[in-house]
Amino acid sequence: MVPAVCVACRRAGDVARTDPLCRACRRALPWLGLPRCRRCGLPGECGSHCPARAQAFSGAWAPMAYAGAVPALVNALKERGAVGIARLMAAQIAATAPPGQWAGGSATAGTATQARGAPPAVALVPVPADPLRRRRRGVDHAARLAAELAPRCGLSVAPVLTRPMAVGSRQAGLSRAQRLAPDRLAVGLRTGQRAPPAVPSVAILVDDVHTTGATLHACALALREAGAEDVRAVTYARALRD
Repeated sequence: MVPAVCVACRRAGDVARTDPLCRACRRALPWLGLPRCRRCGLPGECGSHCPARAQAFSGAWAPMAYAGAVPALVNALKERGAVGIARLMAAQIAATAPPGQWAGGSATAGTATQARGAPPAVALVPVPADPLRRRRRGVDHAARLAAELAPRCGLSVAPVLTRPMAVGSRQAGLSRAQRLAPDRLAVGLRTGQRAPPAVPSVAILVDDVHTTGATLHACALALREAGAEDVRAVTYARALRD
């Protein structure tokens, strides 16, 4: 039998079959503690200097810093779509989410008070993947993460957003100013259906990493324009530098 290999350090041994990390890498995971800025998710209290102060989502949160073993986990999810990694991320997000993270007003998705055919009061909305990279990888990593997170937080998944095929939409390697340039990222509602997609009143965006927030901002704008009353963001990791 071939021994399991740690996703982060690539060493065999001391890795459970159901765990992508060895014990040493798991112990060294860069958990983010408190206090935390409720607006952008960075450690500390940002106040008027919050980098998300002009962005369209009302709050952001992630359990991990984008450091240590986390980039290797994120890359494995994006490139291989490993279900075990999505499951680990979702479990860690759900287990450490702050109080009220999945609530919205007096109702939650799927409650008996929701009218038949009405949009869910609260739902997870996967950040849409770049079409070219999704086709190359064969994986929609945010959708997979949202699917694993949904049963853990008691919400449904509303895949209502899409990104058109476009050249030059890659974010990696760009400066903060370039990423946040107006209209750089085109995000809209899915089309080609008999009826417009049902946009939740409270939309919780789900993605792997929060860097500048440019993609989350573009998604939040599209959701608010479509009628969402509140948009929050949940990711597995928060980059501490742009």
